[in-house]
Amino acid sequence: MNIETALKEAMTVDGALGVALVDYESGMSLGVLGGGPGLDLEVAAAGNTEVVRAKVRTLASLQMDDTVEDILITLGRQYHLIRPLVSSKGSLFLYLALDRSRSNLALARHNLKRIESGLEV
Repeated sequence: MNIETALKEAMTVDGALGVALVDYESGMSLGVLGGGPGLDLEVAAAGNTEVVRAKVRTLASLQMDDTVEDILITLGRQYHLIRPLVSSKGSLFLYLALDRSRSNLALARHNLKRIESGLEV
């Protein structure tokens, strides 16, 4: 599936507030959908590139032969789920913001994994 279709699929996840596909080397979004006055996805995506970069550097410093499956940031009213794309040849991640009161975290993680497997960039 293409980027637009993948983003639309992610927005069907219960409680989805916004989604972005981001290149963590440049910090640039390849696509965004959703968001709003309380959630600027471009700013959030750029900020979350630092989170991903820090985790990748930490794994390298620890000489861990492993990869990050996902990163969860829990806020009072939201979940922010970051999924680096193992299937991509570049340094991309999916970023999904969820309303905690309307979402199921396990299903959201499952859906992002499914979306990743079908995404062609």
